[in-house]
Amino acid sequence: MSSGGEERKTSWPEVVGLPAEEAKKVILKDMPDADIVVVPVGSPVTSDFRPNRVRIFVDTVAGTPTIG
Repeated sequence: MSSGGEERKTSWPEVVGLPAEEAKKVILKDMPDADIVVVPVGSPVTSDFRPNRVRIFVDTVAGTPTIG
């Protein structure tokens, strides 16, 4: 890696298909100060831009839903 002047990564296509927790680890390696928010697909989100916020949109059911 070169020092100084290097641009920050702004997207992580390599985490598509990973569990959210694994995706967080990958993102935090590149951007340790990231404020990572896991959001269900289709949820309303604010339109304000925050350079340290990374949203992970999820839509997979991780386990069997049960009553109780």
